[in-house]
Amino acid sequence: MGGHGALTIYLKNLDKYKSVSAFAPIVNPTNCPWGQKAFTNYLGENKVAWQEYDATCLVSKFNNVSATILIDQGDEDKFLKEQLLPHKFEEACRKVNVPLLVRMQPGYDHSYYFIATFIDDHIRHHAQALNL
Repeated sequence: MGGHGALTIYLKNLDKYKSVSAFAPIVNPTNCPWGQKAFTNYLGENKVAWQEYDATCLVSKFNNVSATILIDQGDEDKFLKEQLLPHKFEEACRKVNVPLLVRMQPGYDHSYYFIATFIDDHIRHHAQALNL
């Protein structure tokens, strides 16, 4: 859950971070099997408590985002439809006018090569936010 962690930490600490990006993150764990299993084990059965750790839920509370959130997602990722749910995060961001760029990358899955191909774009994204 590296990308999801980056998103939730960023949203909860907008005063401390200038930008965020993620590769194929689980963005709505309260609504996917992996997230439900993890949250039940770590946080118990109270699904309201889970929302404090779900980027899709958090973006409606912490939406004073000035820099565009960058997410790259492979369109052949076998986890895309059942686990990652980027469309849910896109909807939530749209509702509160949070700038978001989700780039669906044709032919890519959830592999090292996916990240290696687009990591330079993410570095540039953060450098631009830091005016470097």
